[in-house]
Amino acid sequence: MIPSSVPTRATVLSAATAVPDIVVTSEQVKDYFPKVFNLDARTLSVMLSVVDNARVKKRHVLFPPEYTIEPRPLEQTSDEYRTHAIRLGKQAAACALAQAGIDARDIDLIITVSCTGIMIPSLDAHLVNEMGFRREVIRLPITELGCAAGAAALARAHDHIRAYPDANVLVVAVELPSLTFQRNDASPAQLISCVLFGDGAAAAVLTGRRARGLRILDTQTYLIPDSTGAMGFDLRSSGFHIVLSKNVPEMIRELISGIAGRFLARHGLSRPDLRFFLLHPGGQKLLAYIEEELGLDVKDTCLSWRVLAEYGNLSSATVLFILKEFLAQPPPEPGALGLLAAFGPGFSADMALLEWN
Repeated sequence: MIPSSVPTRATVLSAATAVPDIVVTSEQVKDYFPKVFNLDARTLSVMLSVVDNARVKKRHVLFPPEYTIEPRPLEQTSDEYRTHAIRLGKQAAACALAQAGIDARDIDLIITVSCTGIMIPSLDAHLVNEMGFRREVIRLPITELGCAAGAAALARAHDHIRAYPDANVLVVAVELPSLTFQRNDASPAQLISCVLFGDGAAAAVLTGRRARGLRILDTQTYLIPDSTGAMGFDLRSSGFHIVLSKNVPEMIRELISGIAGRFLARHGLSRPDLRFFLLHPGGQKLLAYIEEELGLDVKDTCLSWRVLAEYGNLSSATVLFILKEFLAQPPPEPGALGLLAAFGPGFSADMALLEWN
């Protein structure tokens, strides 16, 4: 058991999401593949099978497919990223603040995360100017942690609250991977990304003040040795080109049990002590491997499967989408422990030990 006489811990008060209106279904993806990419019959057949087995029913995107697939100058996609990152980030942040019952002026730290575009000044500066945050609010943009950044942002919020026990923190993740689509890139990584990734934003409010909710007890990050080429983006004149090794699911399969086991052992815990799991799915194979290695079943991972099916992989925002789903369902018993985990470029795993308080 976790001792009660511990330093201040961050409590998650709320989580909210925002998505574009346009929806792309898996059937539409299958219809567009032969129209967009010049693939031989065997490769096309493989990719259509990948779509069928990806367990991604639909995704939200900024623009209709006929616009998304056309090459555009980097300057144009950068403008689109800035416009819609601000719009969706503001929407998710406003909803999270309202649910938490906290005014923008009561936020002491804003953490914004994204890896699918670049904007300077960062998103948080725009939110301060448009949403009434204090001019003295601390801003922390995180831009290069990929899918792991949502979990990492929660960890940095927890760190801040441990140092400043009365603080309130807003985390905002915005990812617009449809803007990284490259019609002239038929690499396996690009083709897979067309099947998996969707656009969206999510936000969470955390506090150090006494409150009921989901409490963060501890966090951990782990960088897998010699894995920098496994995942990421190459920025070229035409925009972002995704890097995604086919070996990523196997890498996680080999290491997840040991990483999680050592993390839990720091608190005298093991896998059977956990009652709930908020796991970034990545893709169906990755999530299935995690289930196998941690001894989980569908009821343990149903939230991850649901988000993957309805929204696809939203990079850093995904784990916050799953967090929102968790907070919307009947809570577990007080004192129930859980694990939050996400994986991203580096290649890294970021985890949080949680307790329902």
